[in-house]
Amino acid sequence: VQLQASGGGLVQAGDSLRLSCAASGRTFSNYVMGWFRQSPGKEREFVAAIVWSGAGIWYADSVKGRFTISRDNAKNTVYLQMNSLKPEDTAVYYCAARLSGSHLGTSSTYDNWGQGTLVTVSS
Repeated sequence: VQLQASGGGLVQAGDSLRLSCAASGRTFSNYVMGWFRQSPGKEREFVAAIVWSGAGIWYADSVKGRFTISRDNAKNTVYLQMNSLKPEDTAVYYCAARLSGSHLGTSSTYDNWGQGTLVTVSS
């Protein structure tokens, strides 16, 4: 599985940004696609996840109501729409993939990772 994340950039607080994660290498019907982020000096943290079939969606409490995860089956792409961005959202954002199962918010359970895209939110 190859994952290519893109869409990061520098925005101001309150702005919106959409991240994309293009997936290739296999069929993904039984996969979960996740977004994680990591700030300097902090551990990688869960942001959102979606079952590729659309059967389930999960969000971290810190982004619930502001971020939306979605997927486009035809393009094999997962998106993370980020609205009302805050300076504390500044991080490198990674997309990841794994087979469906438990502990979807735990980064160590994902075995496929994209290269990361930097999101910087200025105050």
